[in-house]
Amino acid sequence: MAFRGKEMMKKMIKKVGENNLAPGVKEQLKKCIPDSKVVMNRAKRGLFAGRHIQFGNRISEDGGNKSRRSWKPNVQEKRLFSYILDRHIRVKVTTHALRCIDKAGGIDEYLLKTPYHKMDTEMGLFWKAKIEKMYEELGQTEVVFFSPEDEAKFEQGFKDLKLAERAARRDARRQMFGWSGKLEEIEGGRTSQDSHDETANAVDDSSDGDLHKQWVANS
Repeated sequence: MAFRGKEMMKKMIKKVGENNLAPGVKEQLKKCIPDSKVVMNRAKRGLFAGRHIQFGNRISEDGGNKSRRSWKPNVQEKRLFSYILDRHIRVKVTTHALRCIDKAGGIDEYLLKTPYHKMDTEMGLFWKAKIEKMYEELGQTEVVFFSPEDEAKFEQGFKDLKLAERAARRDARRQMFGWSGKLEEIEGGRTSQDSHDETANAVDDSSDGDLHKQWVANS
């Protein structure tokens, strides 16, 4: 399907927002987006890295007769992790695009390193503009470094918070399912059994002492 670059530009600006674009990106997009481009309609919803439908001839073996045919790219649906978004992105990519992403070091690096004139799909242009804006905002943030003592305090505070959350969840489960009475009965039974074992051990020790005294007296 053929579509105009101006329509693509309007859709891009509408999705990203003209105020959210990094400075100079709009002019660069206008230069890179061609007036017309022949690509697959489904390529608008994925990263194809320049791989689209190819047209050619099918030649018969007997008479060399030619008939028109087309080749479609190998498209896969993958889940790619984005560090700037801190989540997985489900996207349709070609095997060539996957090799390019692996070579670049990730989806973020691929979108940042690939120039705009090679991003021939609406989705690629949209994600590239969005991630560039997010990295620009990340570069303007202030970074604060803490001493090792403060980091140790923070880690201990996080551990205490996790323990408190576990205790709160355990108490909530006990109240919800009525386990408190059963636990008290179990603990009470254990304590009574322990006391019974202690008295039995004391009786055994005393009987052993009496037998030893008798043996000494007889000898």
